[in-house]
Amino acid sequence: MTKEERHLWYDFLKTYPVRFLRQKVIDNYIVDFYCHQARLIIELDGSQHYEEVGLIKDRIRTERIEDRNLTVIRIPNNEINGNFYGVCEYIDMLVKQSLHR
Repeated sequence: MTKEERHLWYDFLKTYPVRFLRQKVIDNYIVDFYCHQARLIIELDGSQHYEEVGLIKDRIRTERIEDRNLTVIRIPNNEINGNFYGVCEYIDMLVKQSLHR
């Protein structure tokens, strides 16, 4: 795991009341974090994900995963580093919305 993935895992998701898994295999992909109950996937993205090739690969990957009726959110690493509390609030909101559907 990257330092941002470790931060999100150990400081939020590991003890979150709704269970998340890390490094979950879905189809031919390994996703960063997966919550079965909320049908939510969290991907943390470094700078390579914002280059042309990375954007194309991520779009294809997201489409294939979302075909399984899952939601993929992508969070830039700089948000983990600069707005960790806001990221946690955002994830919490998405999980709660998903569980109330």
